Amino acid sequence: MSGSVQRAIRRVLPSAAGPGRILRGMDRLERAQALDGVADRVRDTVRAAPLGPGRDVLHGRWLGHPLHPVMVQVPVGTWFSAAVLDLVPGQRRAASVLIGVGLAAAAPAAAAGWADWAELQRRQMRVGLVHAAANLTGVWLYTGSLVARSRGRTALGKTLGFAGLAAVGLGGAIGGHMAYRQASGANHAEAVPELVEPGWHDIGEVAALPVGSPVRRHIDDVAVLVVRESGNRVHVLADECSHMGGPLSQGTVEDGCVRCPWHGSVFRLEDGWNVRGPATAPQPAFEARVTGGRVEARLRGTPDEGTSAPDAA
Repeated sequence: MSGSVQRAIRRVLPSAAGPGRILRGMDRLERAQALDGVADRVRDTVRAAPLGPGRDVLHGRWLGHPLHPVMVQVPVGTWFSAAVLDLVPGQRRAASVLIGVGLAAAAPAAAAGWADWAELQRRQMRVGLVHAAANLTGVWLYTGSLVARSRGRTALGKTLGFAGLAAVGLGGAIGGHMAYRQASGANHAEAVPELVEPGWHDIGEVAALPVGSPVRRHIDDVAVLVVRESGNRVHVLADECSHMGGPLSQGTVEDGCVRCPWHGSVFRLEDGWNVRGPATAPQPAFEARVTGGRVEARLRGTPDEGTSAPDAA
């Protein structure tokens, strides 16, 4: 490619080699320490709410992934549909019904979002505050739109509705940054099965493992949590918590489970099952055995050495 063509491309796409304005703005937002005071107060309020088992329901532990992205489909979908009907003559009543349904669905969706937000890292929480502010603005605009429509002020109702859709759209874009750029709500242990080779792996001497205390070891390039019980029974889990990557080896072991030191997720040592959130995904677990005084482990579900995996059905 000639130098003149390259220069022309750079003039047309000046930001192709680096982050654009939107990403630079989001990066500045992630570093906005001025939001930390508000974030701390809101986080403490959310965590103090007497939700009991309902907190795990809001996290989506029963679903296997965060509930909030599922629940927001209702208000976003109904509000977008209402905007379409506002462009069609004779659909005022239908648009009002859709706006009302969206407002009713926004509250539980927000509750699930706040429950997740309170267990995020600092940079994610800063972005999350602006995400919530944009969505709250949209809720108020849609509330005003519904009131205006009920009073016969259709033109004002439509204007407020379109403004509300813009605010919610902005909130959705910021939420996308949280989910896909910051990995909020993602399973941080998902890659473990791809990083560990099949078969048994030596971890070390069983005598070097303290009884009842979590220890960090490595299998290939994957850090693992190792817990030795009395009688030389050994449990091995991936060390990085599926919720936000916290080091389980620095957590506490009690009643056959380990508690993450970062956000309190609890995993069963036997099989990695997440018995308490905010983690929504189980922890990758390994089978362990003691051979000749040494501990060996292999990822659960992998075939024996020398055998082939069964054909897919």
